[in-house]
Amino acid sequence: MHHQVSDNKERHRFELEADGYIAFSEYKRSPGLITITHTEVPKELGGRGIGTALAHGLMEMIRAEGVKVKPLCPFVKAYIDKHPEYADLVA
Repeated sequence: MHHQVSDNKERHRFELEADGYIAFSEYKRSPGLITITHTEVPKELGGRGIGTALAHGLMEMIRAEGVKVKPLCPFVKAYIDKHPEYADLVA
């Protein structure tokens, strides 16, 4: 199962579409920093690892962009805590 995370700049959120539903993480941008404020996975996608795939994808996008992340969202913070390879990105 491969899912592509996209950056919906108009809506200020990272998105992952699966089976006609969209899981997303909302963010705020400032110079050199992306603050993740909220993550939502539709209940129809629950229990399938969609949230984890979203968190992984958005962290990879943040790394590629060369900016830092401030994880105010508890879900993304927990993901980073479980994946220390992203600790260097935390502001």
